[in-house]
Amino acid sequence: MAEKKPNSVSRRIHEVRRTDTPSGVTHVRAHQPDRFTVVGNHLLQHPALSLTAIGLAAHILSLPEGAPVDIRSLAERFPEGRDRIAFALRELETHGYLRRVRERAETGRIVTRTYAHHLPVHVPAVTSPVAAPRARRPVSRPSGDAQTPPQEEDRGAGRAERVPSAPQVSEAAVTPFTPPAAQPRADQPDPPAEDAAPHPRDDRAATLLAGLRRTDARLTLSRRDVLRLAPAVTAWFDVGAGASTVIHTLTAGLPAALESPAALIAYRLRNQLPPPLPGPTAPPACPATAHPMRNCDGCDRGFRAAKPGLCRDCRSGFAAGQAA
Repeated sequence: MAEKKPNSVSRRIHEVRRTDTPSGVTHVRAHQPDRFTVVGNHLLQHPALSLTAIGLAAHILSLPEGAPVDIRSLAERFPEGRDRIAFALRELETHGYLRRVRERAETGRIVTRTYAHHLPVHVPAVTSPVAAPRARRPVSRPSGDAQTPPQEEDRGAGRAERVPSAPQVSEAAVTPFTPPAAQPRADQPDPPAEDAAPHPRDDRAATLLAGLRRTDARLTLSRRDVLRLAPAVTAWFDVGAGASTVIHTLTAGLPAALESPAALIAYRLRNQLPPPLPGPTAPPACPATAHPMRNCDGCDRGFRAAKPGLCRDCRSGFAAGQAA
Protein backbone atom coordinates (compact mmCIF):
# COMPACT_ATOMS: atom_id res chain seq x y z
CA MET A 1 0.00 0.00 0.00
CA ALA A 2 1.37 3.39 -1.02
CA GLU A 3 2.28 5.77 1.73
CA LYS A 4 0.10 8.92 1.98
CA LYS A 5 1.86 12.16 1.25
CA PRO A 6 1.25 15.11 3.58
CA ASN A 7 -0.88 17.98 2.30
CA SER A 8 1.12 20.41 0.25
CA VAL A 9 1.46 24.03 1.28
CA SER A 10 -1.32 26.17 -0.11
CA ARG A 11 -0.16 28.31 -2.99
CA ARG A 12 -0.30 32.06 -2.60
CA ILE A 13 -3.07 33.77 -4.57
CA HIS A 14 -1.83 36.47 -6.88
CA GLU A 15 -2.35 40.09 -5.66
CA VAL A 16 -3.76 38.95 -2.30
CA ARG A 17 -1.67 39.58 0.78
CA ARG A 18 -2.10 38.32 4.29
CA THR A 19 -3.13 40.69 7.08
CA ASP A 20 -4.22 40.44 10.70
CA THR A 21 -6.66 43.36 10.63
CA PRO A 22 -10.37 42.88 9.91
CA SER A 23 -11.90 43.90 6.63
CA GLY A 24 -12.38 47.61 6.01
CA VAL A 25 -10.13 50.59 5.55
CA THR A 26 -6.42 50.47 6.36
CA HIS A 27 -4.71 53.82 6.79
CA VAL A 28 -1.36 54.38 5.11
CA ARG A 29 -0.13 57.37 7.05
CA ALA A 30 2.74 59.65 6.09
CA HIS A 31 4.32 62.65 7.78
CA GLN A 32 3.26 65.94 6.19
CA PRO A 33 5.47 68.83 7.39
CA ASP A 34 3.56 71.45 5.36
CA ARG A 35 0.55 71.99 3.08
CA PHE A 36 -2.04 70.23 5.23
CA THR A 37 -5.38 71.16 6.81
CA VAL A 38 -6.74 69.99 10.18
CA VAL A 39 -10.39 68.96 9.80
CA GLY A 40 -12.43 67.66 12.73
CA ASN A 41 -14.14 64.27 12.71
CA HIS A 42 -17.36 66.01 13.72
CA LEU A 43 -17.47 67.28 10.12
CA LEU A 44 -16.02 64.33 8.23
CA GLN A 45 -18.27 61.84 10.08
CA HIS A 46 -21.35 64.08 10.36
CA PRO A 47 -24.46 61.86 10.39
CA ALA A 48 -26.73 64.35 8.58
CA LEU A 49 -24.51 66.06 5.99
CA SER A 50 -24.26 64.72 2.46
CA LEU A 51 -20.96 63.59 0.99
CA THR A 52 -20.95 66.61 -1.33
CA ALA A 53 -21.37 68.99 1.61
CA ILE A 54 -18.60 67.30 3.63
CA GLY A 55 -16.17 67.44 0.72
CA LEU A 56 -17.06 71.04 -0.07
CA ALA A 57 -16.55 72.04 3.57
CA ALA A 58 -13.12 70.38 3.63
CA HIS A 59 -12.18 72.26 0.45
CA ILE A 60 -13.35 75.61 1.87
CA LEU A 61 -11.41 75.05 5.12
CA SER A 62 -8.23 74.46 3.09
CA LEU A 63 -8.51 77.77 1.19
CA PRO A 64 -6.56 80.88 2.22
CA GLU A 65 -8.21 83.99 3.60
CA GLY A 66 -10.07 85.99 0.96
CA ALA A 67 -10.47 83.14 -1.53
CA PRO A 68 -13.79 83.27 -3.47
CA VAL A 69 -16.29 80.65 -2.34
CA ASP A 70 -19.37 81.81 -4.21
CA ILE A 71 -21.45 79.40 -6.26
CA ARG A 72 -20.03 80.58 -9.60
CA SER A 73 -16.38 80.18 -8.51
CA LEU A 74 -16.99 76.72 -7.02
CA ALA A 75 -18.90 75.58 -10.11
CA GLU A 76 -15.93 76.57 -12.29
CA ARG A 77 -13.56 74.64 -10.00
CA PHE A 78 -15.55 71.37 -9.62
CA PRO A 79 -17.61 69.28 -12.05
CA GLU A 80 -20.72 69.47 -9.86
CA GLY A 81 -23.33 71.89 -11.14
CA ARG A 82 -24.51 75.04 -9.46
CA ASP A 83 -27.62 73.38 -8.05
CA ARG A 84 -25.66 70.71 -6.16
CA ILE A 85 -23.13 73.24 -4.90
CA ALA A 86 -25.89 75.62 -3.77
CA PHE A 87 -27.65 72.77 -1.95
CA ALA A 88 -24.40 71.74 -0.23
CA LEU A 89 -23.75 75.33 0.88
CA ARG A 90 -27.25 75.50 2.38
CA GLU A 91 -26.57 72.23 4.24
CA LEU A 92 -23.37 73.62 5.75
CA GLU A 93 -25.14 76.87 6.66
CA THR A 94 -28.00 74.96 8.29
CA HIS A 95 -25.64 72.90 10.47
CA GLY A 96 -23.48 75.85 11.53
CA TYR A 97 -20.34 75.36 9.42
CA LEU A 98 -20.93 78.38 7.17
CA ARG A 99 -22.46 81.79 7.76
CA ARG A 100 -23.13 84.24 4.93
CA VAL A 101 -23.61 87.86 6.04
CA ARG A 102 -24.25 90.95 3.93
CA GLU A 103 -21.85 93.73 4.94
CA ARG A 104 -21.02 97.18 3.63
CA ALA A 105 -17.45 97.58 2.38
CA GLU A 106 -15.30 100.68 2.79
CA THR A 107 -16.30 101.81 -0.70
CA GLY A 108 -19.96 101.77 0.32
CA ARG A 109 -20.83 98.70 -1.75
CA ILE A 110 -22.81 95.93 -0.08
CA VAL A 111 -21.02 92.57 -0.37
CA THR A 112 -21.71 89.05 0.92
CA ARG A 113 -19.02 87.76 3.26
CA THR A 114 -18.75 84.04 4.02
CA TYR A 115 -17.52 82.91 7.45
CA ALA A 116 -16.22 79.30 7.54
CA HIS A 117 -16.38 77.82 11.05
CA HIS A 118 -13.94 75.03 11.87
CA LEU A 119 -16.26 74.19 14.77
CA PRO A 120 -20.01 74.36 14.16
CA VAL A 121 -21.77 77.30 15.79
CA HIS A 122 -25.17 77.15 17.40
CA VAL A 123 -27.96 77.50 14.82
CA PRO A 124 -31.40 78.64 16.15
CA ALA A 125 -33.49 76.59 13.75
CA VAL A 126 -32.10 73.37 12.23
CA THR A 127 -34.40 71.72 9.75
CA SER A 128 -32.77 68.31 9.66
CA PRO A 129 -34.92 65.19 9.53
CA VAL A 130 -35.09 63.11 12.69
CA ALA A 131 -34.28 59.46 12.19
CA ALA A 132 -36.85 56.97 13.39
CA PRO A 133 -35.78 54.50 16.08
CA ARG A 134 -34.62 51.11 14.84
CA ALA A 135 -36.78 48.19 15.78
CA ARG A 136 -35.13 45.56 17.93
CA ARG A 137 -34.59 42.17 16.45
CA PRO A 138 -36.73 39.42 17.86
CA VAL A 139 -34.56 37.05 19.87
CA SER A 140 -35.31 33.37 19.40
CA ARG A 141 -35.09 31.28 22.53
CA PRO A 142 -34.08 27.62 22.51
CA SER A 143 -36.74 25.06 23.25
CA GLY A 144 -35.49 24.01 26.65
CA ASP A 145 -36.15 24.54 30.29
CA ALA A 146 -33.18 26.85 30.73
CA GLN A 147 -33.78 30.35 29.39
CA THR A 148 -30.95 32.10 27.62
CA PRO A 149 -30.58 35.85 28.24
CA PRO A 150 -31.24 37.99 25.17
CA GLN A 151 -28.23 38.48 22.96
CA GLU A 152 -27.16 41.92 21.84
CA GLU A 153 -26.80 42.79 18.20
CA ASP A 154 -23.51 41.59 16.80
CA ARG A 155 -21.06 44.41 16.44
CA GLY A 156 -18.05 43.57 14.28
CA ALA A 157 -14.63 44.77 15.22
CA GLY A 158 -14.38 46.79 12.03
CA ARG A 159 -17.76 48.53 12.30
CA ALA A 160 -18.04 52.08 13.54
CA GLU A 161 -19.97 52.74 16.73
CA ARG A 162 -23.58 53.52 15.98
CA VAL A 163 -24.94 56.86 17.17
CA PRO A 164 -28.34 56.43 18.83
CA SER A 165 -30.96 58.37 16.91
CA ALA A 166 -33.60 60.47 18.59
CA PRO A 167 -37.09 58.95 18.56
CA GLN A 168 -39.54 60.57 16.18
CA VAL A 169 -42.53 61.96 18.01
CA SER A 170 -45.58 63.20 16.13
CA GLU A 171 -46.86 66.68 16.90
CA ALA A 172 -50.33 65.37 17.64
CA ALA A 173 -48.99 63.20 20.47
CA VAL A 174 -47.37 66.15 22.28
CA THR A 175 -49.63 68.05 24.67
CA PRO A 176 -48.18 71.38 25.80
CA PHE A 177 -48.17 71.88 29.54
CA THR A 178 -49.83 75.05 30.80
CA PRO A 179 -49.09 76.04 34.39
CA PRO A 180 -52.13 76.63 36.61
CA ALA A 181 -51.28 80.31 37.06
CA ALA A 182 -51.34 80.93 33.30
CA GLN A 183 -54.73 79.32 32.71
CA PRO A 184 -57.51 81.90 32.16
CA ARG A 185 -60.23 82.05 34.77
CA ALA A 186 -63.86 82.82 34.27
CA ASP A 187 -63.72 85.95 36.48
CA GLN A 188 -60.81 87.47 34.53
CA PRO A 189 -61.46 89.69 31.48
CA ASP A 190 -60.12 88.75 28.08
CA PRO A 191 -56.62 90.04 27.22
CA PRO A 192 -56.57 93.38 25.42
CA ALA A 193 -56.55 93.28 21.65
CA GLU A 194 -53.27 95.23 21.38
CA ASP A 195 -51.38 92.32 22.98
CA ALA A 196 -52.36 90.00 20.13
CA ALA A 197 -52.05 92.31 17.12
CA PRO A 198 -49.94 95.40 16.43
CA HIS A 199 -51.45 98.85 16.31
CA PRO A 200 -52.49 99.79 12.75
CA ARG A 201 -49.91 102.58 12.84
CA ASP A 202 -47.16 100.00 13.56
CA ASP A 203 -48.08 97.47 10.86
CA ARG A 204 -45.21 98.54 8.61
CA ALA A 205 -42.74 98.40 11.50
CA ALA A 206 -43.92 94.95 12.59
CA THR A 207 -43.50 93.63 9.05
CA LEU A 208 -39.94 94.98 8.92
CA LEU A 209 -38.99 93.39 12.25
CA ALA A 210 -40.51 90.02 11.36
CA GLY A 211 -38.55 89.98 8.07
CA LEU A 212 -35.11 90.59 9.62
CA ARG A 213 -34.54 86.82 9.74
CA ARG A 214 -34.32 86.82 5.95
CA THR A 215 -31.07 88.81 6.26
CA ASP A 216 -29.65 86.87 9.22
CA ALA A 217 -31.30 83.82 10.78
CA ARG A 218 -30.04 84.88 14.20
CA LEU A 219 -32.36 87.90 14.11
CA THR A 220 -35.47 85.75 14.45
CA LEU A 221 -37.75 87.58 16.90
CA SER A 222 -40.72 86.27 18.80
CA ARG A 223 -44.17 87.77 18.31
CA ARG A 224 -43.95 89.44 21.69
CA ASP A 225 -40.62 91.12 20.81
CA VAL A 226 -42.02 92.30 17.45
CA LEU A 227 -45.00 93.94 19.15
CA ARG A 228 -42.75 95.51 21.78
CA LEU A 229 -40.19 96.94 19.32
CA ALA A 230 -42.62 98.06 16.59
CA PRO A 231 -43.28 101.55 18.12
CA ALA A 232 -39.51 102.23 18.18
CA VAL A 233 -39.25 101.44 14.45
CA THR A 234 -42.28 103.68 13.78
CA ALA A 235 -40.38 106.50 15.50
CA TRP A 236 -37.65 106.09 12.87
CA PHE A 237 -40.25 106.34 10.12
CA ASP A 238 -41.64 109.49 11.73
CA VAL A 239 -38.28 111.28 11.47
CA GLY A 240 -37.98 110.45 7.75
CA ALA A 241 -35.85 107.26 7.82
CA GLY A 242 -36.64 104.69 5.12
CA ALA A 243 -37.00 100.94 5.52
CA SER A 244 -33.59 100.26 3.94
CA THR A 245 -31.93 102.62 6.42
CA VAL A 246 -33.55 100.86 9.39
CA ILE A 247 -32.63 97.38 8.09
CA HIS A 248 -29.00 98.38 7.52
CA THR A 249 -28.77 99.89 11.01
CA LEU A 250 -30.13 96.73 12.64
CA THR A 251 -28.16 94.15 10.60
CA ALA A 252 -24.75 95.73 9.89
CA GLY A 253 -21.74 94.76 12.00
CA LEU A 254 -23.41 92.09 14.13
CA PRO A 255 -21.19 90.37 16.71
CA ALA A 256 -20.06 86.81 16.14
CA ALA A 257 -21.87 85.58 19.27
CA LEU A 258 -25.39 87.01 19.36
CA GLU A 259 -27.19 85.86 22.51
CA SER A 260 -30.14 88.27 22.65
CA PRO A 261 -31.15 89.71 19.26
CA ALA A 262 -34.13 91.58 20.75
CA ALA A 263 -31.90 93.42 23.23
CA LEU A 264 -29.43 94.39 20.49
CA ILE A 265 -32.19 95.68 18.22
CA ALA A 266 -33.78 97.66 21.07
CA TYR A 267 -30.40 99.25 21.90
CA ARG A 268 -29.74 100.31 18.31
CA LEU A 269 -33.25 101.67 17.81
CA ARG A 270 -32.97 103.72 20.98
CA ASN A 271 -29.40 105.05 20.70
CA GLN A 272 -29.02 105.52 16.93
CA LEU A 273 -32.29 107.34 16.25
CA PRO A 274 -31.48 110.13 13.74
CA PRO A 275 -32.82 113.67 14.13
CA PRO A 276 -35.81 114.75 12.01
CA LEU A 277 -35.13 115.90 8.50
CA PRO A 278 -35.14 119.71 8.14
CA GLY A 279 -38.24 121.04 6.43
CA PRO A 280 -38.17 123.03 3.17
CA THR A 281 -36.93 126.61 3.47
CA ALA A 282 -39.84 129.04 3.35
CA PRO A 283 -39.54 131.96 0.89
CA PRO A 284 -38.88 135.37 2.45
CA ALA A 285 -42.05 137.13 3.46
CA CYS A 286 -42.99 140.22 1.54
CA PRO A 287 -42.57 143.39 3.57
CA ALA A 288 -45.75 144.89 4.83
CA THR A 289 -47.17 147.71 2.66
CA ALA A 290 -46.44 151.01 4.42
CA HIS A 291 -48.74 153.30 2.39
CA PRO A 292 -51.66 152.83 0.01
CA MET A 293 -51.57 153.58 -3.70
CA ARG A 294 -52.56 157.13 -4.72
CA ASN A 295 -52.78 159.14 -7.98
CA CYS A 296 -50.52 162.15 -8.44
CA ASP A 297 -52.39 165.48 -8.57
CA GLY A 298 -49.99 166.80 -11.21
CA CYS A 299 -49.49 163.92 -13.69
CA ASP A 300 -52.11 161.41 -12.53
CA ARG A 301 -49.40 158.77 -12.09
CA GLY A 302 -49.77 156.14 -9.38
CA PHE A 303 -47.48 156.22 -6.34
CA ARG A 304 -47.53 155.21 -2.67
CA ALA A 305 -47.91 157.90 -0.05
CA ALA A 306 -49.53 158.47 3.29
CA LYS A 307 -51.54 161.46 2.00
CA PRO A 308 -52.75 162.61 -1.45
CA GLY A 309 -50.43 165.00 -3.32
CA LEU A 310 -47.68 165.03 -5.93
CA CYS A 311 -45.38 162.18 -6.93
CA ARG A 312 -41.61 162.39 -6.62
CA ASP A 313 -41.00 163.79 -10.11
CA CYS A 314 -43.68 166.42 -9.80
CA ARG A 315 -42.36 167.48 -6.40
CA SER A 316 -38.86 167.81 -7.85
CA GLY A 317 -40.08 169.92 -10.82
CA PHE A 318 -42.19 172.12 -8.55
CA ALA A 319 -39.23 172.74 -6.25
CA ALA A 320 -36.96 173.59 -9.20
CA GLY A 321 -39.50 176.16 -10.53
CA GLN A 322 -39.73 177.89 -7.18
CA ALA A 323 -35.99 178.11 -6.93
CA ALA A 324 -35.73 179.77 -10.34
